[in-house]
Formats: sequence, structure tokens, C-alpha cells
Amino acid sequence: MLVKWMCCTVVDRRGFEQGQGGWADLLGEPGFRGQSGGWSRARPDVAHVFAFWDNRVFYDSFMAGGHERLAAEQSGTYTDMQVRLFEYRFDVKTGFEPHFTDADVVRVAHSRVREDRVEHFALMQEKVWNPAMAGSPGMLRGVFGEAPGNEFLVLSMWQSSAERGKYRPESAARLSARAEIERDVEDLTGDVVLLEPSWTV
Repeated sequence: MLVKWMCCTVVDRRGFEQGQGGWADLLGEPGFRGQSGGWSRARPDVAHVFAFWDNRVFYDSFMAGGHERLAAEQSGTYTDMQVRLFEYRFDVKTGFEPHFTDADVVRVAHSRVREDRVEHFALMQEKVWNPAMAGSPGMLRGVFGEAPGNEFLVLSMWQSSAERGKYRPESAARLSARAEIERDVEDLTGDVVLLEPSWTV
């Protein structure tokens, strides 16, 4: 599975949201599995969108075909669009599916990992972070993805921001130390995204 993460600064909120409705046409695309997104809790003018495809072949076919027509609807409504693609590596919790109707918060964590620490980083995600997140109240499911250049994405879905708050901050500091995250990671950024149900395809 291919995971696409888009992040941009919105300058015309109403126009952007209207254009977001046009992405419902993705439902007819071969290999498309789901899309949703919402607004950054920390930066209200920043939008995140997450899309899921069976594989890169189907995604590339869409990008060469119908993408431009859909994207044109939002032209001029945003700046600083960043797009990253990640290959699925494993589930966070179990049984990941790109469904958003039962979630209202997505946590996204993006890491650049030192080359000699990549396998350790992935192992710690599987053995330390995954069990902790799976046992947290309100955590539904998630996905761990990898991109060239030792980049990794952890995308986790939660029932509410209040529930996700129970996962912070003492437990995260303890888990970070156990996972030796400072030795593994060169750069770590993240955000909490408040999902907009109307963006879900």
C-alpha cells in the first residue's frame, strides 16, 4: 500500500474546503483506497490530507490522468504544498484500513533516521511504540511507512483529542528513552490533525 501525505498553508479557507469536495471523484479510480484530512490543531491555517493507494502503479496512472482536473479546483487557495509518498511497512495496532468515519483526530509523526540506525528505529517502533499506542485509550489504528532517504511516517487515528491527551507527556518521554530515539533520529516533526468529515472519500 502507498501512503500519500500532503501538507499546505491555506490562504482561502472557504475556497479550499469547496475544492476539497471535488476529490470525491477519486472513488472511480482504480487502486484508490481512501482519503481524508483536516486542519492542524496548532496552526489553524495548515491543512493535512492523507491518501491511500494499492500501489505506486495505480497512483502514477492517476497522477498522469485525472489528477490535474481535480487539483485545478483548489488552485490559488493554498501555498507551500509539500507532498511525500511512503510505502506501507506494517500496522500500528492491528488490521489497518484507511477508514476515517470513526476517528476525529490523526497524529502524524515524520522522522529522518540515521542510516546506520534504520533497522533499530523500525524495530523500536514495532516492539516499544506500537504496544504502548495500541494500549492507549481512544487509539484506533495506524500505519508505519517508509520512504527513500531513511524517512518514516507514523500515522495514528484516535477517537478524540481528549483521549489522545492521556498518551502524553510522561509516558512519551519514558518510551523515547527506552527506544533510544535520540540516537536513531536526525529530525522529528509532527502534528495533530482535527479531521473534517466532509473531506473523507
